[in-house]
Amino acid sequence: METEISNRVPRMLRVSAALSWRFVAVVAALYVVFQVVGFLATIVIPAGVALLLAALLSPAVSQLTRAGVPRGLSTGMVLVGGIAVVGGVLTFVITEFSKGLPQLQEQVSASLDTIRGWLKDGPLHLSDVQLQQYLDRVVETVKENQTEITSGALTTAATVGELLTGFILALFTLIFFLHDGDGIWRFLVRIVPRDVRERADVAGRRGFASLVSYVRATALVAVVDAVGVGIGLWIVDVPLVVPLSALVFLGAFIPIVGAVITGAVAVLVALVANGPLEALIILAVLIGVMQLESHVLQPLLLGRAVKLHPLAVVLAITAGLVVGGIAGALLSVPLLAVLNSGIRSLLSESDKDVEPREVDVLEPQESGPVDTGGERVEDIDNRDDPNAEHSGQR
Repeated sequence: METEISNRVPRMLRVSAALSWRFVAVVAALYVVFQVVGFLATIVIPAGVALLLAALLSPAVSQLTRAGVPRGLSTGMVLVGGIAVVGGVLTFVITEFSKGLPQLQEQVSASLDTIRGWLKDGPLHLSDVQLQQYLDRVVETVKENQTEITSGALTTAATVGELLTGFILALFTLIFFLHDGDGIWRFLVRIVPRDVRERADVAGRRGFASLVSYVRATALVAVVDAVGVGIGLWIVDVPLVVPLSALVFLGAFIPIVGAVITGAVAVLVALVANGPLEALIILAVLIGVMQLESHVLQPLLLGRAVKLHPLAVVLAITAGLVVGGIAGALLSVPLLAVLNSGIRSLLSESDKDVEPREVDVLEPQESGPVDTGGERVEDIDNRDDPNAEHSGQR
């Protein structure tokens, strides 16, 4: 009876129903995953940042180990060196910011005087009384929202505490990733069923190789962005050149969106401190740097190893921003690159016979699988069709 009823249901409806409940199951599973990740964000985000740093620093640890330095000592040397570099850069940036702040205040004050003069003598012809009224309204607004401002300051203090905790956790996790990352991965692979364990191992190594390539390329692109924008700021004589360049460098780790936002901050500072002409010059420099990044650096440095469509990158950043804020936007594209290479490896015929030890994740290589056959979908479908040759299909 059940078979007879099923046969009466149109095939299109049966296929649609089967796809629908599977789609609902996948969406429900993803929802649960996102909820768990959001609940454990204080653990997941530092671990993700530690994984990115491990992808950046692991090659240096590997080189020292190959040179005969013990693994533990290599890890300590790389960590201490990295912390020293970061600390030195932060100290330099803070020092330069402190030096340039008085000049910025003077230029902002002069710009405000210019704006005040334009409001009085320009098309609006505002009087001193009207200007003073507007200023009084601003002061009253600040006083009325003093409670909200105070609570926001307390929230910021709590956020600083969370950031400090996350930094310590990320540093602690990074130590283990650098010292025994391969052992941790081998332990995780044991969870996979034995018959597909090697394929999962190869796919995971391909994914981490793409992460290494991504972090290397992104760091180099960030340096080029920061230097390019910094030279433009220096030529135009905009204050706070070094802090703004450092901001552009950090923003470049969020593809497409990050450099645009931080570059906009540089344009705004140039507008307030120097005037509209200088701001337009910085905007032109920013556009030129973005064009260089998108059309030359990204394709050349990332290459086929972590090639992602720009639409996929934008959608991933947006989804990461919605789910996890700035941290989500930072981690979304690396996660997409890892998933892209891992899934390609699982679907690739050429990776079936590859041994996990053959994939060196720390060396520059094609991190994704390469199918030399170049078969199209219709070629695979027609390969077993005895009438394909007679009908001329390929």
